[in-house]
Amino acid sequence: MTSPLEAADLRSRVDKALAAFLGEQRSRLTGIDPALAAVAETLEDFVLGGGKRLRPAFAYWGFRGAGGADSDQIVAAVASLELVQASALIHDDLMDRSDTRRGEPSVHRRFEARHTESGWRGGAAAFGDSAAVLLGDLALVWSDELLHTSGAGAAELTRARPVFDEMRTEVTVGQYLDVLTQATADTSLERAGKVARFKSAKYTVERPLLLGAALAGASSEIIAAYAAFGLPLGEAFQLRDDVLGVFGDPEVTGKPAGDDLREGKRTYLVAAAFAALGDAEQAELDAGLGDPGLDVERLRGLIRDSGALAATERRIDDLMAAALTALDGAPIEAEARDVLARLADAATRRTV
Repeated sequence: MTSPLEAADLRSRVDKALAAFLGEQRSRLTGIDPALAAVAETLEDFVLGGGKRLRPAFAYWGFRGAGGADSDQIVAAVASLELVQASALIHDDLMDRSDTRRGEPSVHRRFEARHTESGWRGGAAAFGDSAAVLLGDLALVWSDELLHTSGAGAAELTRARPVFDEMRTEVTVGQYLDVLTQATADTSLERAGKVARFKSAKYTVERPLLLGAALAGASSEIIAAYAAFGLPLGEAFQLRDDVLGVFGDPEVTGKPAGDDLREGKRTYLVAAAFAALGDAEQAELDAGLGDPGLDVERLRGLIRDSGALAATERRIDDLMAAALTALDGAPIEAEARDVLARLADAATRRTV
C-alpha cells in the first residue's frame, strides 16, 4: 500500500516546491553579499535534508477532503508549512542547547564551528547563537513569502491568511510557555498538556488541516470535523514525541539518549511520573532533570516504574480513538478520509 506521505507523489512535489523557492532565495541572498551563501546553504540543507512533511500532508489532504482540486500552486502553498517548522526547530534547538538535529549539527553549532574554523574574533558560541536566531527568523519570514507567491488564488489566500497567522502566533507562544515551564519547574499535567497543545499539537495537525480547509472554502461542518480530528491527533503526536525524547533509539531519532531529560523538559510523560512517584523519587527526578551529567537509565527507570510510560501510551491511544471517531463522521471525500487515517497512524506510531 502506498505510504500516506507518498500519496499523489506529494512528498516529492513538496520537496520540489521547496527546492525551487530556496534556490531563488539563494540567488537573492548572494546578490546582496557572497557571505550570505552560508545562510542560504544552511537553510537549504536544513529544510531539504530531512523531515516527515506531515504538516504539508495534513494541509493538502484537508484541502482535497473539502473538495479542492489538485494543483502545483496548492502544493507550493502547503509547502510553506515546512518553513514554519524549520523556524521552530532552529529556535528550539538553540533554546534547548541541542547539539544535533536529525543526526547532524544543529544550526547554532554549525555556525559556532564556522566561527572557530575561520579564526574570527569574538565568542564562537555567541556568534552561533546569533546566527541561529536570525536564520530561524528568516525561515519564518520566508514561510509567509512562499505562501503568498505560491500561485494560489487571491480568494484562497484571503481565506487562508487568518489561519496561517493564528498558527504562527500559537507555536511562538507555545515555545515561550515551554521555556517558562522549565524555569518555574511546573510539573502539573494541566501545564504539560497546554504546552503540548500550543507548542506542537495545533501547528502539526489541527492548523494545517484548517489551512487546507480555508484554501478550499470548506463548509463550517468540515471545519468543525477537522478541528475535532486534528487537536487530539496533534496531542497524540506530541506525546509520542515526548516518549521518543526519553526512550527513543539515538540511532533512529538522531538525538542523544534521554535528550529531553538532559534538557529538563517538563513534558506530559514527566508530569505523569511526578504525579505517581513518592516524595523521595520525585526529588530524585527533579534533581536529575536538566543535569548534563544525569544518569539517563536511572531516570528512565523511575519514569517507567511509576507507570507514567504506560499511562502516556494509554493517553495516546485514547486521543487517537477520539480523533478517528471525529474523522469517521467528517463529511469529506472518501480518498482524503483514507489518507488522513493513515497519516494519523504514521504520526502516532512512528519511531522518529
